[in-house]
Amino acid sequence: MTPIHIPSLQELRERSSEKWRRFPADVLPLPVAEMDYEIAPEIQQRLIDLVTRSDTGYLGPIPELGEALAHFSARRFDFPFEPERVRVAVDVGAAIVEVSRLFIHHGEKIMVNSPVYQNFYNWIKELHAECVDVPLIECEIEVGAARERSYLLDFDAIERGYASGVKVHFLCHPHNPLGIIFTADQLSRIAELAKRYGVIVISDEIHSPLVYHREGYLPFLSVSDAAREVGIAVISASKAWNLAGLKCAQFVALDDRLNERLKSLPEAVHFRASLFGAIAAVAAFKESNAWLDEIRSDLERKRDLLNDLIKEQLPKAFLFRTHFGYLGWVDLRAYGLGDEPARELLTRGKVALNPGHTYGPGGRGFVRFNFGTSDEIIEEAVLRMRQVLVESTH
Repeated sequence: MTPIHIPSLQELRERSSEKWRRFPADVLPLPVAEMDYEIAPEIQQRLIDLVTRSDTGYLGPIPELGEALAHFSARRFDFPFEPERVRVAVDVGAAIVEVSRLFIHHGEKIMVNSPVYQNFYNWIKELHAECVDVPLIECEIEVGAARERSYLLDFDAIERGYASGVKVHFLCHPHNPLGIIFTADQLSRIAELAKRYGVIVISDEIHSPLVYHREGYLPFLSVSDAAREVGIAVISASKAWNLAGLKCAQFVALDDRLNERLKSLPEAVHFRASLFGAIAAVAAFKESNAWLDEIRSDLERKRDLLNDLIKEQLPKAFLFRTHFGYLGWVDLRAYGLGDEPARELLTRGKVALNPGHTYGPGGRGFVRFNFGTSDEIIEEAVLRMRQVLVESTH
């Protein structure tokens, strides 16, 4: 297999994606959730084959995608399921919106747990639903003999929300941007409450292939019979294999009753997805696992690099310990730049990070840092942050 590689900053600036076109050339762009690695060679070859054969038409039946995802789930998470349970949508957002339409009417309630991926709020607006936010509780938890800053679900508030008439719960698992993974007990409690109150849980599991250690993660549908009764999982190869522009996501329900409801979705939900994305997803789930393992290992190392740099260069900041992927949740409140430190970092430091407040009120004073890039870019970004947060205050 070709070793993983990240192009130089100059080469990266020649890319056409939003990440590299949104900001001027003097800005380090680290907000968009894309990685900078070259994509897996197995995926590259499948895409080249499509173009070589002029096989560039609409997406039709693709049973091999269900087979590839089911096999990946069995191997990676010890969670097998029937391949025919897998359905396709153009992306995770479209899947969540279209599925939600089957279970809510205008004005009804959808729950989220902030700070959470900002597009959850946009999807709720698109559905003309009411957002019920049950924020996660910032706290300290025991990790072995040590204590670690983290977040916990507020189950009393979740139950009150469910009892108030919530119809759908958007669950982010693994959680973006906080970097946490919910435990089997936590997921089971959500499932039992959802079953009791008639709530559908839509679990956004797009980052799950990038969990650093397999034993640390369980898909929502795997934790209990109740979870399978109330849950619909949404996943995509887009984050783990860096394929967002190819436009293909998958969603899975294991309960027969839910599957009957999903049959009423418009055919266009499937056909709006991309043939290129579907073929690339098959190659990702089926053929590109060695590449994925290298990426996961490299990202865990880069998480630790970022943590060390922040401790050294930004002593009043704190990086929450993420357990997957390439998104770091950084607390900058001690530097006194108010609710939106990302604005000052962009204006004065020429480094673009996601503003924490866009993830919900609990994100004020935070930023999300994308470390799915080269060591050199990570180091330069932290130095630019230091120039704004530390050196300018002396």
